[in-house]
Amino acid sequence: MKVRDLSWQEIINFCSQEESHFFDFKAYGVEGRKVQKISVALANADGGEFIIGIQDPSEKPSAQERWQGIEKIEDFNSIIQNIQDIEPSLPCDLEFLKDPNGKYALRVIIEKSGSVHKTSDGTVYIRKSAQSLPVKDPNRIVELSYSKGQTSYEDCIVPDAVAEDIYTSAETRNFLNDYSPKSDAIDFSFNQNLIDRRTYDPKVAGILLFADNPVTILPKRCGIKITRYDTAEERPERIHLKDQYSIEGSLYNQIQNASKKITEIMEAIRIMGESGLIMANYPPETIWEILVNAVVHRDYSISDDIHVLIFNNRIEIISPGSLPGYVTVKNILNARFSRNSKLVRILNKYKNPPNKDMGEGLNTAFQKMEEFRLKPPVIEEFNNSIKVTIAHTPLASPEESVLKYLETNPSIKNREAREITGIKSENVMKGIFYNLRDKGLISPVLSKTGSKIIAWKKSN
Repeated sequence: MKVRDLSWQEIINFCSQEESHFFDFKAYGVEGRKVQKISVALANADGGEFIIGIQDPSEKPSAQERWQGIEKIEDFNSIIQNIQDIEPSLPCDLEFLKDPNGKYALRVIIEKSGSVHKTSDGTVYIRKSAQSLPVKDPNRIVELSYSKGQTSYEDCIVPDAVAEDIYTSAETRNFLNDYSPKSDAIDFSFNQNLIDRRTYDPKVAGILLFADNPVTILPKRCGIKITRYDTAEERPERIHLKDQYSIEGSLYNQIQNASKKITEIMEAIRIMGESGLIMANYPPETIWEILVNAVVHRDYSISDDIHVLIFNNRIEIISPGSLPGYVTVKNILNARFSRNSKLVRILNKYKNPPNKDMGEGLNTAFQKMEEFRLKPPVIEEFNNSIKVTIAHTPLASPEESVLKYLETNPSIKNREAREITGIKSENVMKGIFYNLRDKGLISPVLSKTGSKIIAWKKSN
């Protein structure tokens, strides 16, 4: 365990920090059950940290007075033991914070976990804002287990379905025609654990992969919805809705058909680029990899479709469920954790697998955007979904984009410049124009009365 020497200013900064979704503090002498409670809650949510040795503001209003340094490190043994008694064991780091007087507080850093943790009395807690709340509903605990990838909905049986939906389907026949070694459909279904051997009921994974239309069998929505909005606005209105398509079928066919439909829609879109009005040209590998990633890693226990929203200047792909296990937005390009390992494995057995480069799909998506000189995709995690935005925003600086546009066009307006650069604010764009003007690179185009700047042109 590490020891870090702190200045009084650093101590004041710690003591002044407010409790939040990711941070908490407790006074020395806190009960072991409360230590377990906050530890479990953070691990079951998004991770975070807490410090033992900071008193509540109601006890000591002054930040420095709230610091409660303890003489000996050994005095924290019971707290450390309580953390170690949590099952399964927590992914955490311990660090002792040493003040200028040689006294200590204990900092506990908890990572987001791939397991559902309980306190010694069997209670599950989860962090919400600045609270550690108990989860008592058994169904909610199961949902938490699904969201973390500890258990997978793909392994659940579907008692209202029949096994023949899997091994007599056209999709199974097509798959086995190319599969090696040659296999009987029934043997393959049982050997791959797509049908429960005891009850003879099909499992979710089997239906998703090989039923000709899983949407009609599963009680959850499991298709892909593609929506075209004729706007670049952040919040489209109903008048912007142009077309909407529902893609159903086996997962392999969903991926293929959704990709074709997205390509078809994109070919008709024209956007403002550095050389004028151009086709919205995105790397096809980026769209493909992010779409495949959404299909194979989404949480199928959530009753919702994958949503692909196509705007004039971006594509948004939204998949149900939070990031599984220890995966976070920060480590997603390096982490390897599959919520639906059976789906991933069997899709990879196709003659032309959609997930050919297993584990490298998102890295490829980012790399191809850079090759196209576009800004990387943006990944955001919400309460129950993941959104990946693929924007048609060039890597070039806004100044470079404006000057490049003026190489082939006589003038540029504020709106056109914002479309090219991805800048949302009209005033920010004005500042960029003024900066280029001050450098003598562009000059204003005035209205007929000379009272208003209506555009900008290259300086002579």
